[in-house]
Amino acid sequence: MMNKEILRLAIPNIISNISVPLLSTVDTALMGRLSEVHIGAVGVGAMIFNFIYWNFGFLRMGTTGMTAQAFGRGTQAGIINTMGRALLVVGVLATILLITQGPLGRISFYLMNINAEQELLVREYFYIRIWAAPATLGLYAFMGWFFGMQNAIYPLVLTVAINVVNIILSFYFVRILGMDVGGVAWGTLIAQYFGLFLAIGLFAYRYRSYLEHLRMAALTKWEELQSFLSVNLDIFIRTICLTFAFGFFYSQSASEGELVLAANVILLQFLNWMSYGVDGFAFASESLVGKYAGREDPVKTNIAIRLSFIWGMGIALFFSALYGFGGNALLRVYTNQADVINATQPFLFWMVLFPLLSTPSYLWDGVFIGLTASKAMRNTMLLAISVYLLTFLLIGQSWGNHGLWLTMLLFMVARGVFQQWYYVRKGLALT
Repeated sequence: MMNKEILRLAIPNIISNISVPLLSTVDTALMGRLSEVHIGAVGVGAMIFNFIYWNFGFLRMGTTGMTAQAFGRGTQAGIINTMGRALLVVGVLATILLITQGPLGRISFYLMNINAEQELLVREYFYIRIWAAPATLGLYAFMGWFFGMQNAIYPLVLTVAINVVNIILSFYFVRILGMDVGGVAWGTLIAQYFGLFLAIGLFAYRYRSYLEHLRMAALTKWEELQSFLSVNLDIFIRTICLTFAFGFFYSQSASEGELVLAANVILLQFLNWMSYGVDGFAFASESLVGKYAGREDPVKTNIAIRLSFIWGMGIALFFSALYGFGGNALLRVYTNQADVINATQPFLFWMVLFPLLSTPSYLWDGVFIGLTASKAMRNTMLLAISVYLLTFLLIGQSWGNHGLWLTMLLFMVARGVFQQWYYVRKGLALT
């Protein structure tokens, strides 16, 4: 029975998640037909927004955990007020991002360590896509709320629709109209707003009755708001560390030259495919663990955790085998540039190791989110980022690009190990 419940949530999530790296695959492939400079520019531009938006990923994660627990308790006011608080925070954050886009862009270009030629392309991409901030953050809130409501179908519909529109528009702007990175950015911008309006429509279609329980006074009640902000602040700190790790990886890749940067951009697409597949079961874990924790049912909570790990590691084994046997063929999906292919091949073996060794960290994230164990998420990430920096200083700098990949792998392993340690020590009392 629990397996059916996990698959009911996980399969739509996996289908939904796969469309996300499919979009970045298309973007990379479109730029891969132009030059390594264009590949790197889109990769860096996307990473800047990952750094910005992932840091606000608490709008999805925190909303999922708190909504799932309210759903488990059956409190309709708690369910809708969680959504209201999330959208309130979205409005504030999106306004700040748009107002500060100038200095934010300049700081980002400096930190990413890119050359003058690439900066022109990254700058064009950034100042178009930044205007999608309200839609992107709003979608985080809606997605998290739908997951908390045990509804994996709406996020599937939203994600697939957004990415299909994005892919079509990007292809049209780049291949038909002859635009380069600007075409990819405009495709993303338009698709995000399309998704936001679709999310509002889906909410109104199925959940509008919950609005009867929405009270503005409840949204701004300090005790409830403080609890919402406290959970999300911990997740924010955790996510800052995660995006720093990937941002630092991109920056160091850029310092190794355009070919190494292009190679790593492509290899990170491999990791995206894997992570979004595994996240299908992590998201299922968020919803189920949150629901059963809200019902104060430790037996079913632990069963959900155990089965999510079994399914998640099965997916990891699949990706490891896929990259081991088909890595060279997959490279040619991303680029036809012989020098980029040759520069990437020596590092393919890392893609075989990553799925098996990094998957536990993704799955534990799902468990911790469902339990709203935000402090444990924060603390384990701080420990892991310390391992990341220490590894880079001791090994990463002297081993070139192999050192970078080893540093990233040990970071992911450390995350999973510290999360496991916390769970063994405290069990379901992680909060």
